[in-house]
Amino acid sequence: MPSKAAFGSLLVVLAVTAWMLAWGSDSVSEGRGRTPVLVELFTSEGCSSCPPADQLLEKLDNQPVAGAEMIVLSEHVDYWNDIGWKDPYSAHLYSERQSIYGKRFGLDSVYTPQMVVDGSSEFVGSNPALADKAFAKALGVPKISVHLSLISADPSSGVHVHLDIGALDPSFGAPEAEVQIAVALSRAESQVSSGENAGHTLTHVSVVRSLTKIGVLKRGQGLSQNVHLNIGPVSEFHNLRLIAFVQEPQQGKVLGAALLPISVK
Repeated sequence: MPSKAAFGSLLVVLAVTAWMLAWGSDSVSEGRGRTPVLVELFTSEGCSSCPPADQLLEKLDNQPVAGAEMIVLSEHVDYWNDIGWKDPYSAHLYSERQSIYGKRFGLDSVYTPQMVVDGSSEFVGSNPALADKAFAKALGVPKISVHLSLISADPSSGVHVHLDIGALDPSFGAPEAEVQIAVALSRAESQVSSGENAGHTLTHVSVVRSLTKIGVLKRGQGLSQNVHLNIGPVSEFHNLRLIAFVQEPQQGKVLGAALLPISVK
């Protein structure tokens, strides 16, 4: 007879699977007119309830939501690392980022898996019904235009891109906003040998490896500049993507975002 915890985990997996099937397997074609939606997942390979949320994020990366450009970030926290398995993709920076969200949303404590959509909605990252509501809300919010274009990319010299951002119009309400660029692994995989997920192979998408503040937009201002990112010793240089986003200070609302895959042979 399965325990209540095991039965609950099974229900979560079945719910996520049903949600994925409901969206279908075809991706929405790339094109103008889609609204960017930034989806952050705070997760850990040491957490047994996180794999269904990781799978949901992977599905979102395949663009199943009509009218939306889903831009996903997998941020691996480090507070699970002393409980049986050290997540190789974890960093304290993402735990700190999650803590700021926790305070903003008035939570008693942080948890995994947690999904945050456009800095405006948070919920258990494997809950498809709450995800639907958050995406519908995000699609109704105007966004600042953000565009990334590749200048050059080389493992020895890093990545050079050009970043264009539209003006921070007064209608957005914020007097200023921060510009961030994340460097992420498009795909990642781990063979987990201990902890709650021992014996499992876990796969991830858009695993954040660095997050850099590029600058601050003032009301009425836009941005157009070249940006150099020193990637460091990344063996899978061809497996990278960049995500630029504009966010109100103290991790407020996300006002715009853009994704640029880095394909270097």
